[in-house]
Amino acid sequence: MLDDPDVSVVLQDGVQTPSQAWDFVRWFAGAWTSCPLRPEDGCTEGELAAAEADLGFELPAALREGLHLFGRRDDLTRQQDPLIQPTGLYVDDALNGVLVFRRENQDCAYWGIRLDEIEQEDPPVVVESREGWIPFLDRMSLAWVELVLSESLFGTDSLYDACELPDALVPSLHARYARVELPDHPLWASKEDSPVRWYAAPGRLIRRDGNEDQSWIHARGRTPADLEAIRAELPGPWVY
Repeated sequence: MLDDPDVSVVLQDGVQTPSQAWDFVRWFAGAWTSCPLRPEDGCTEGELAAAEADLGFELPAALREGLHLFGRRDDLTRQQDPLIQPTGLYVDDALNGVLVFRRENQDCAYWGIRLDEIEQEDPPVVVESREGWIPFLDRMSLAWVELVLSESLFGTDSLYDACELPDALVPSLHARYARVELPDHPLWASKEDSPVRWYAAPGRLIRRDGNEDQSWIHARGRTPADLEAIRAELPGPWVY
């Protein structure tokens, strides 16, 4: 597992438990970033306990463990739609209360856990869209994997590009890239940009937003050469 830079291979059996999510994040940090996970990358027990005291309830285990493992790693969690620091966690009063743990970078959307499910160890996650709070992924552990993959796309290391993929190139996408075993999930912006699906090949990662003609794809290469390979294999109107 640790030697293969192909996200689709590492996630070929999906994410069934929180421990599998943590294993994936450890692998991803080591294989796709310049720094493996370190003890100091996590929020401290004191920070988490203080947040729980302020909120008046314990955090779900899957949320707490993720924060404790890598909640300080901005390159994995705060590039585009950032993870909220423990001191910033709060409850939105909609739907009898939602614990908000992530926000869109211009505060156009939020991700959270309903309070009536907060006692579950690995609860479902909802996202606030133009239609209000809607289901996002059915387990927090899955949402952690999605968060790390999405945030890692938008780094400042010139390994990212995007384009509106013409339908004529979709067969090439399916032929050259394996579907990553993450469930379909909505993009907060609109129904037309959903579902979000992930694809990968060794050293290459792609997120496709929606299944219409000219749907946006977001691409990241593990190296500059990997990103150039994506552009060559899917010669769409790339932005950068």
